[in-house]
Amino acid sequence: MSVFNIKNKSDHTKSRLFLDPNGNQAVQRFDTLKYPQFDKLTEKELGFFWRPEEIDVMKDSKDFRGLSVHEQHIFTSNLKRQILLDSVQGRSPNLALLPLATLPELEVWIETWAFNETIHSRSYTHIIRNVYANPTEVFDEILDIEPIINCAADISKYYDKLIEYSSWYQMLGVGTHTVNGKTIEVDLYELKKLLWLCIMSVNVLEGIRFYVSFACSWAFAELKKMEGNAKIIKLIARDENTHLASTQTMLSLLPDDDDDFRRIKEETRDECLAIFDEAAQQEKDWAKYLFQDGSMIGLNEQLLCDYVDFIKEKRLAAVGLGNGQKALSNPLPWTQKWIAGAEVQVAPQETEITAYVVGGTKQDIDSDSFKGFSL
Repeated sequence: MSVFNIKNKSDHTKSRLFLDPNGNQAVQRFDTLKYPQFDKLTEKELGFFWRPEEIDVMKDSKDFRGLSVHEQHIFTSNLKRQILLDSVQGRSPNLALLPLATLPELEVWIETWAFNETIHSRSYTHIIRNVYANPTEVFDEILDIEPIINCAADISKYYDKLIEYSSWYQMLGVGTHTVNGKTIEVDLYELKKLLWLCIMSVNVLEGIRFYVSFACSWAFAELKKMEGNAKIIKLIARDENTHLASTQTMLSLLPDDDDDFRRIKEETRDECLAIFDEAAQQEKDWAKYLFQDGSMIGLNEQLLCDYVDFIKEKRLAAVGLGNGQKALSNPLPWTQKWIAGAEVQVAPQETEITAYVVGGTKQDIDSDSFKGFSL
């Protein structure tokens, strides 16, 4: 593998998404695209660019002091969990997926995606600095909370397996090798299987694992509390929906892009369903942990568990793993306005505008668009 594969002069529009036999492309070019979906995702994410410092969270400090002890537990615990999840996600796409990507528009999307995740990590620090006199204590406690560690470990294992196997593939190539007396089997099909499972795990991370925390943050704002935090979480959710769309796109395209993935999709169906089940159960366990000392107005453990089931069914259907049954109804319909964003707009003089897009363009004009017009 080389960062400048000058030997690869193949047609980039015929290259595979991952692990093309010719290797990665020497030139990053976007004049013609095999999968414009990823270029559009990049443009969309760049247009969403924001910084946490744009959101005023000063009032949150006063609001936090007015929360009950168990409400403070709910608020802080959710931030701790999101910090660890985005710590994983801020580095992992570049470490695991980027070395295997062999299409220019996919490479750029992965780098844009990973950078965007680091903004989320910085956001949590911005919030905690304004709420806690000593934010260091909050960060130091994260690795001592078992439900958070279990969740992060469950995500990391798919990334770690792929990264390790990919490293052997890049160093040694396909075949049987002996390294320090240990036999290493490197099989391309097995690498693709690990890649598929990793992408599915990331899809679940982006699409399910944050939503208990998101719902709690927005529930506080519905009560006119911790509104600065809720606005930041709304921006994060908007980004996560874009990231989710990218993993759904990968899972949709790969079986047609490479015949091996068509087989892998069927072979791993039960394991993929298990990934969804495990994630949903961990979210429900997290809801139980959050509300162990009491609920809050408009939200409780059972409502959150029902919400997890609703989100899970939506995500399963989106990647072709649904059971075909009638869709569940949303037990927290008010969350949709926070996800969509349009219904929480206010006058510019009252608060920050958060539903803007910077430099957004839609390239849907062609040579026939103005056919018949004359000046």
